[in-house]
Amino acid sequence: MTKISLGLGALVLGVAVSAQAADLQKGKQLVEKGGCVTCHGPGLNAPISPDYPKLAGQHGDYLYHALLAYQTSGNPLMGRSNAIMAGQMNANAAMIGDNGKPRPFTQSELKDIAAYIESLPGSLVLKK
Repeated sequence: MTKISLGLGALVLGVAVSAQAADLQKGKQLVEKGGCVTCHGPGLNAPISPDYPKLAGQHGDYLYHALLAYQTSGNPLMGRSNAIMAGQMNANAAMIGDNGKPRPFTQSELKDIAAYIESLPGSLVLKK
């Protein structure tokens, strides 16, 4: 019985993960359209200020949760407080909604962005 439960759990998990697989090409387009290089530099690995992080090659899960946290910057329990990034995540001029106004990135778009940035070669030393 345990083997059957584990098998079904793995099958369900596999379907859920594949249904939410990130799209690197879409992530690249969103990064280019969103103007990320303006602050984070060429290849997202050469920021214009030492105060800005190098993003290239960082873990996708970390990046996704960081980007999502900028969308909830008003919540001190789970948000990140950075006015520039909150503005980029919640009302990016490159992302126009049906009403003709800037809209927030969707969770799916944030996953695509994170996966693309993770795929970039970076100079950070990461242990996997």
